[in-house]
Amino acid sequence: MSVPSIYDQPFSFANGAALRNRIVMAPMTTWSGDDNGRLTPDELAYYSARAGGVGMLITGTTYTVPNGKGFSGQFYAGEDRFIPWLTELAHLIKNRGAKVVLQIFHAGKQSSPELSGNDVVSASEVGSERPGSVKPRALEDAEIETIIASFGEATRRAIAAGFDGVEIHGANGYLIQQFFSPYSNCRTDRWGGSLEARARFPLAVADAVLDAAQKHASKTFIVGYRFSPEETKTPGITLDDTLYLVDQLAEKPLTYLHASLGRFDQTVQRDRNDRRIVGQVIHQRLEKRLPLIGVGGVKVADDLEEAFEIGYDLVAIGRALIAEPQWVQKARVGEKIVPVIAKEDCVKQRVPEKMFKALEERFPDAVAK
Repeated sequence: MSVPSIYDQPFSFANGAALRNRIVMAPMTTWSGDDNGRLTPDELAYYSARAGGVGMLITGTTYTVPNGKGFSGQFYAGEDRFIPWLTELAHLIKNRGAKVVLQIFHAGKQSSPELSGNDVVSASEVGSERPGSVKPRALEDAEIETIIASFGEATRRAIAAGFDGVEIHGANGYLIQQFFSPYSNCRTDRWGGSLEARARFPLAVADAVLDAAQKHASKTFIVGYRFSPEETKTPGITLDDTLYLVDQLAEKPLTYLHASLGRFDQTVQRDRNDRRIVGQVIHQRLEKRLPLIGVGGVKVADDLEEAFEIGYDLVAIGRALIAEPQWVQKARVGEKIVPVIAKEDCVKQRVPEKMFKALEERFPDAVAK
């Protein structure tokens, strides 16, 4: 694959939404909003610095109801009064030439009493494995319906704010995945039990978002869905479970799917003897029904080329774009890329102080030693 075809080849979704290239900025939490759920100048500068080269930018995730908050400094999309801040973010990124997609989620049991207003919830009373986490309470049926509706309302706000799309965050152990997982979902009502029942909540969220888009947006509005293909815990989500979910999602008028992986070339995790590349398996199962975004471990130009060779339609870059806002521009001309960030470079690279501190604690491999 030639360099121009990677960095300059436009891509169009089936609904007509067009990207200037097939490179995506992965959704990454900044921990840098204010205490009232609003975006800050530091966050806006961070996004603006990275929107000039990618074809599409997916924001760090935002929550849709108060008890869905998963991070300190997380911005909020659960009330209309936050639309002005969302509007500023959307327009800032679009003015740099990238399509902008708002990622929406509910943290579920990955929240904490301090973040959720002492109301940590999940599909069932199965606690998180995070240190210091508390046992969640199981959501009531009416509460589940309210949360589903909140995703539709957040989509309406994203449309009003001028976003080009939304991405449903059904990955990384958050509430949507908690409902799909046989490990965290022990329900015996319509929301749990069989594979089909466990998929009911994710699919209902997708329907709520798609309905809001159909009512309030143009046909080119983007609706993506992000998922984690496997869980290593037992019982947990298997690749076969995910292929079932992929089939169900592909029957809906979604715009793309996004496989959340530790590495873009990751092989099957639950069976170490199975050397199939997960992204290839999913891409083949889709049979071009929906485009697939791959992510994970893309640091330098050779990684990007290898990821496209696996078969992904689009490839997302995460921490390397934190370290180098001009990643795409530098890779295009063969300039050296340093995929880690040093503290002394944070101001120049527009990395908020709180975000750098979180990287040091959670993702030390993203920080220069």
